[in-house]
Amino acid sequence: MAIIHVVMFEFKPSTELSTIQDACNRMVDLRNQCIHPASKKPYITTSSGGRQNSSESTKADYSHAFVVEFASEEDRKYYVEEDPAHLEFKKSLKGVVERVGVVDYTPGVY
Repeated sequence: MAIIHVVMFEFKPSTELSTIQDACNRMVDLRNQCIHPASKKPYITTSSGGRQNSSESTKADYSHAFVVEFASEEDRKYYVEEDPAHLEFKKSLKGVVERVGVVDYTPGVY
């Protein structure tokens, strides 16, 4: 059963636009960089993201959101805990991102 992984970033106010754009491009490109250890192929089903542009009034300071889909719980677990490309990406955000929010869900499971 698919797992949807939603990630939201609040970049530090001092972060340059080019750095934000680079981080966002690299976040979406994890779909190509994260390789399953058994199949030796990318295992992220879909990945997309963009700048927050909701017209609804919210108090959230997240400026960017990303949606990553995995085919299984096992794939998500590997991504979060072990995937070297993902872990290196997370390290690269130190000093750039103020706050990260994550919400995961299984479609249709309430």
